[in-house]
Amino acid sequence: MPDRDGSPAQPPAINSPCIRNCCLDEDDICLGCYRSLTEICAWGEADDAQRLKILHNATQRKQQRGHNSPGNT
Repeated sequence: MPDRDGSPAQPPAINSPCIRNCCLDEDDICLGCYRSLTEICAWGEADDAQRLKILHNATQRKQQRGHNSPGNT
């Protein structure tokens, strides 16, 4: 869809965090990128602000599960 000035719309600049290790846990959270199934489905239509929020949520989930502590990479 074109922007208001008629130029083609630019895709969001934030790339997907997908690491192609897709496996959902019992809460529908991907064990590869820590996005929820809802967030994964919404990613393609999300703008940069929405994508940043999704990435923030995923980072929080990853930290809560202890995958960001020293020696646990």
